Amino acid sequence: MSLTRQLVLLVFLAAVGGLGYLVYLERPASEDTAAAPSPAAAGGSGARAVAVEAAVAAERVLERRVEAVGTTRALQSVDIVPLDDGRIVELNITPGMQIDEGDIIARLDPMIEQATLNEYEAQAEERRAALDRSMTLRQSNASTVSQAAVETLRAELSVAEAAVERARYNLSNRTVRAPFSGVLGISSVDLGARVETSTVLTTLDDLSEVEIEFRLPETVYGQIHQGQRIHAQSAAFPSRTFVGTVAAVDSRIDSVSRAFRVRARLPNDDRALPVGMFMRLDLALDDRRAVVVPEEALVVEGGTSQIYLVQNDTAVRREIRTGLRRNGVVEVLEGVGAGDLVVSRGIQSVRDGGPVRVIGRTPLPGTPTEVETPAVPAAAITPGRPEAAASPAGSRT
Repeated sequence: MSLTRQLVLLVFLAAVGGLGYLVYLERPASEDTAAAPSPAAAGGSGARAVAVEAAVAAERVLERRVEAVGTTRALQSVDIVPLDDGRIVELNITPGMQIDEGDIIARLDPMIEQATLNEYEAQAEERRAALDRSMTLRQSNASTVSQAAVETLRAELSVAEAAVERARYNLSNRTVRAPFSGVLGISSVDLGARVETSTVLTTLDDLSEVEIEFRLPETVYGQIHQGQRIHAQSAAFPSRTFVGTVAAVDSRIDSVSRAFRVRARLPNDDRALPVGMFMRLDLALDDRRAVVVPEEALVVEGGTSQIYLVQNDTAVRREIRTGLRRNGVVEVLEGVGAGDLVVSRGIQSVRDGGPVRVIGRTPLPGTPTEVETPAVPAAAITPGRPEAAASPAGSRT
């Protein structure tokens, strides 16, 4: 095909295309109306209502708490060491065994100390007999025994009796006894071993109760007192909570960390808690009544907290001020009253002023210890501004 024919064909195709586009633009508008249904026909009245789930804001009693961590320690704990050097001839150490105060833990070879005691007892008996003879002779006036001689014999008897007491004490040191009732640890020596006064035979812990020492910020110093209830949990017992009380509060605050020491006691009758276990602590400070909503109803934008209320099937965005968070609920200090209906699920599709359709109610999460009051109609609530509760450092907010 020649170049001229190609150009003619291109011009013809361009003319046909332009003519078809002009025809499309000039078609009747009624055809578009018939092809696409109006918004009113599709939704019934303007925008389509968004299906959401809602929850009723309720009033509950919330505990304000502070959290900490600590390590368990025995009520009493000692390293068992002998009071003398020697060879072990008796060893009564079973790891984990409960023993009573005064029970024998180990014995050292007592032969030398026993012989020394026998010698001093014989000397004391001799001095006592000599003193008795002298006093008898002096009373009978049949001898010229002087008073000075009697006093000398009496002094020698006292020295001999003191030597006997010292020998008895040294002999008693050959027996290692429990200083208090507790649980024995693992033995560090074997029967027949020679030990010194620095040798640790085992450990003894009084685990009838355990202590936990932890630190709290100075902001809560005036709110901690002896006898305050405390809850503790450990990873070793995930389903168990140990309840104890505050035993001591330090009188000083560390100038560097701005924290103070607290010591709590936990009952341990079943000996479940050993020494050195890491514990998470939860200390209740006070209780107060508060309006709460589900945490999932909360929208955080630009550093502010917001929530959507359902009023006359319309979503109304409301800026709120929050407080404590507990078990899936959040305290609302301002912006919502008990009885208000708030959007809990489907928030992503909700717009301020847009229509909504409640398809279900979301129950408020909670624990059996929390008290929920009956819902109060929003219209019956007088708006107010509750005081903000200061949350201490380390508390859950």
